[in-house]
Amino acid sequence: MTIRNVGYEVLGRAITWAVQILEKERKRLQESCCYSLIMKRSVSNRMDLHRREMVVLPKWAVQLLCLLGFVAALSPFSPWTFLVAQQSEVAPAKVQTHLRAAQMALGRNQTTEAENEFRAVIALVPNNVEANANLGVLAFFRGSCPDADRYLRTALVSNPSLDKQRALLGICEKRAGNPAALDDLQRSFARLPDPNMRVRVGMELSDLYYQQGNLEEVLSVIHSLLAVKPDDVDLLFFAQRIYSEMADATLNRLAVLAPESARMQQVIAEHLVNAGDLPDAIIHYRKATGIDPRLPGMHFELAEALMQSPRSNPNALAEAEKELQVALEIDGDSAKVEAKLGEIAYQRSSEISALKFYERAYQLNPKSPDALLGLALIEMQRKRPQQAAHYLRSAVEVDPLNAAAHYRLALAYRELHQMDAMKQQMQLFQNIKQTEARVVSLYQEMHKTPASSRDEGPDTQKK
Repeated sequence: MTIRNVGYEVLGRAITWAVQILEKERKRLQESCCYSLIMKRSVSNRMDLHRREMVVLPKWAVQLLCLLGFVAALSPFSPWTFLVAQQSEVAPAKVQTHLRAAQMALGRNQTTEAENEFRAVIALVPNNVEANANLGVLAFFRGSCPDADRYLRTALVSNPSLDKQRALLGICEKRAGNPAALDDLQRSFARLPDPNMRVRVGMELSDLYYQQGNLEEVLSVIHSLLAVKPDDVDLLFFAQRIYSEMADATLNRLAVLAPESARMQQVIAEHLVNAGDLPDAIIHYRKATGIDPRLPGMHFELAEALMQSPRSNPNALAEAEKELQVALEIDGDSAKVEAKLGEIAYQRSSEISALKFYERAYQLNPKSPDALLGLALIEMQRKRPQQAAHYLRSAVEVDPLNAAAHYRLALAYRELHQMDAMKQQMQLFQNIKQTEARVVSLYQEMHKTPASSRDEGPDTQKK
């Protein structure tokens, strides 16, 4: 006999006992002739009673009958409780069946079928986290943010740690102009493990910061994203736009606050160098040193401009050397300054002096590309390609896009009869030069002067 059957037996005996007490009370009342007829009703066979007339019972007897009925209804062995328990056992099984079917449908990329299965789960258990979370994701990528918003919020109420779902909710909130988007995107961004999802959310968060004018926060997010995907075109575009805007903003502020300052002249000179106008750049560098002779970094930049200027200036190297000596006095020991002094010495055919300067630069910074290239140049001059290749391998490791380093390494490998290595380095050199040419062409396209401006000469303006 099962536990449920035993329960039914005990409950039946209790009811029979109560009815026997009530029957005795009815007879007592009937004998005293203090009763009245109220109704006729059928009594169950389990209580073994026949159809009979009931009498008005005392209040305590009526209360006893009501209590017995209430206990019978709530008893764990009552038919009602059995039905509820049976339903509660069936519901989880149905939920799991639908969830498994939904996951199988997703595996087959049948999103519509998966959504139907997840909705069947919600019909059984409205707050089911897995079903709501998946429906929210599917609705988002289907392009339905209103549906996604509803499902994602329901899932996050039960499980606030769903970072992907919170991120998608933040994107929907951003599209709807909901201020809560910032908080949801911030909370989820740092905890997203998937690089692609992290980049997408980071871009949305950066755009919110950008709309608020908070460029520092934008750069912070962009830097973290570039560490994950350094070659992402969209990230690079967004980064250059922010850098350009910050540069323009700071330049405008500098122009307003100190238009006649040495730093303003330095900025103008740097722009002219980038534009290829070295003579005018040198003029503004000299203006800057005239305003503030001890401005850090200024003399080195002037020396670089002099060394890059056309050979038509016979005094360019001497002037550059003088500026470099001043730079050492103002800025202190520097590998880049020592390497430039070594370059000047080498151009003057003073190999011993050049070697000293390059060695000094290497001591200050063993990863200085200029020092490594200078030492390799001296070693090749001395017919020691093995030592030269050692320095050049370090140079291309430090600066992989240094075309001169790859070219000279190819020459060193040729001297060492390592022809495969030579071909590889020569190919890299050619690829870098082609890339540089494309970049130069793009910059020229960006800085083209409109045809109307070029054509408007003095004669044109008089017409």
